Amino acid sequence: MTLVKTLSQKAWIWSFLGMFLVWLATAVYTGGKGSADVITAALSFATFTVIVGIGQMFVITTGPGNVDLSIPSTISLSGAVAMKIMDGSNAMLAIGLLVSLGCGLVVGMFNYMLIRVLRIPPIIATLSSSFLILSSAIAYGRGLKIKPPPLLAEFTTAQVLGVPVLAIVIILFAIVMSVVLNRTLYGRSVLAIGQSMRAAWLAGINVERIRFMTYVLSALLAALCGFLLSGFSGGASLNMGQEYLLASIAVVVIGGTSVAGGKANVPGIWGAAMFMFLLVTMLNTFGASAGIRLILTGLIIVAVITIAGGDEPQR
Repeated sequence: MTLVKTLSQKAWIWSFLGMFLVWLATAVYTGGKGSADVITAALSFATFTVIVGIGQMFVITTGPGNVDLSIPSTISLSGAVAMKIMDGSNAMLAIGLLVSLGCGLVVGMFNYMLIRVLRIPPIIATLSSSFLILSSAIAYGRGLKIKPPPLLAEFTTAQVLGVPVLAIVIILFAIVMSVVLNRTLYGRSVLAIGQSMRAAWLAGINVERIRFMTYVLSALLAALCGFLLSGFSGGASLNMGQEYLLASIAVVVIGGTSVAGGKANVPGIWGAAMFMFLLVTMLNTFGASAGIRLILTGLIIVAVITIAGGDEPQR
C-alpha cells in the first residue's frame, strides 16, 4: 500500500518505471544482446531533449497557456550561426558558444516582447516568432556544410565507462536546476505564478520580470542545445531542431509537470526523455512499421500521462 501511495503522489516516478519496462521488454526480445549499448545511446540522445525540456518546464510551470514553440527554430539558428562563426576552429570555440547563447538571448527577449507589449498569447507569439527565426536561419545558413571544431565534437561524443560525458554534465546541470526550482526565490516565484498569478502579484512577486526571465531561460537552453547538437551530429542543419517541438513538451508532461502550472519536477524529465527514446527503440526492435510506431508511441504516451495525471495541484 505504501508503494502504491508513493506512486500515486509522485507522478514523475511513472516516467522512470516506463523507461525500465520498455528497456526490459527490448532486452528480453533480443536475449540481452546490446542492452548496455541501448542505454548508452539513450543517454546520448536523451541529453539534448533534457536540455530543452528543462527550459520548457519552467515556461509551462508559469501557468496555463504558457509554452515555447520557438525551441526548434532557435536550435537551428544557434547551431547554424555558431558553426559559421567557428568555421571548424578550436580557437573560436568560446566565441561560438557566446554567439550561440546571444542568439538565444535575443530570441527570448523577442518572444517576451510579443507576449507583453503586443499582448499576443504565448502559444501564438512563440509560434509566430519561430517562423521568423527559422527564416533567418535559412537565409544565414543556406548551403552550410561546416564541421564543428574537433574539441566540440570530441566533448559531445566522449564516453567514460560507457557513459557519455555530456550526459554526466547535463545530469549535474539538472541537479542544479532542481535546486533553482525548489530552493531559490526565482524558482519559488515561478511555482507561485503558476498556482495563481494574481495571488503571486499580491504577495509582492514581480510577475512580469519572472516571466521575462523564464522565456529567456528557455531560449538560452534551446540555443545551448543547438550548439551542442551541432557538435554531436557533425555540423548544423536547418531541420535539426524539428523533433524537439513536441518532444520538449511531452517529456515535461510525462515527467510530472502539471500543464495547469504550479507544479514541476526536473528529475522526471530525464526519466521521460529516456522513456521516449527507449520506446522508439523497442518498437524498431519489434519490427513495427513507421506508421505503427507513431500510433503506438502516441497511445503509450497518452496512457502514461493518464496514469500519472492523478497528482494535479489544487487550484
